[in-house]
Amino acid sequence: MTSLNQKRVLVIGGSSGIGLAVAQQAHAAGAAVTIASRSAAKLGEAAASVNPPIATAVLDTGDTNGIDSFFASHETWDHIVVSAAQTPSGPVRKLSLDDAKKAMDSKFWGAYQIAKAARIAERGTLTFISGFLSERPSATSVLQGAINAALESLARGLALELSPVRVNAVSPGLIDTPIWAKMDEANRTAMFERVASSLPAKTIGQPSDIANAVLFLLTTPFATGSTVRVDGGGVIG
Repeated sequence: MTSLNQKRVLVIGGSSGIGLAVAQQAHAAGAAVTIASRSAAKLGEAAASVNPPIATAVLDTGDTNGIDSFFASHETWDHIVVSAAQTPSGPVRKLSLDDAKKAMDSKFWGAYQIAKAARIAERGTLTFISGFLSERPSATSVLQGAINAALESLARGLALELSPVRVNAVSPGLIDTPIWAKMDEANRTAMFERVASSLPAKTIGQPSDIANAVLFLLTTPFATGSTVRVDGGGVIG
């Protein structure tokens, strides 16, 4: 394994959930971490959650000019992790085409634009967060499965194109992140318990579980073109 000490790490979508957990673990490993997202307020709160506070950058993955300007004005990064996405969900015949396109723009094209513009050190890494629906489709989340599969395929192709930069993906199952905070607490707890009981691991995931996998990929020089699934056995259960 290689060290993250003093390495420049950018976590896009790092203001909460999985992205913040990645930032916290990379920071604890000695990296010089910057978190980026669209919300300056959320970034400020997230930055203050680690000691000493980490650097922040307001960045919208849908803003091509903004992305180009950001990378042109910063030094080369050793590691970039893309966790940002806003993806409306629902059955294909009920989800509006406009919402479907927005989901694709956010998660797939956002990652694509980062890959296109980013300046990454020769032996650095680019890591995407996808999702296990790419392998186990849901009748109510068809689009999310398709987007995740496209993102994982993008990672494999980029691993060839950007070599010796290493490009990988981490595919989470159900993770207890703030995305579920809008649910009624009792309903959320019941859903988590129901899903946990159906999984071989008998638990749902935590952001730190995904961060562990991301740091493994960042620090393992032989890992590229890989998708690491961390889903509690959701695909096989």
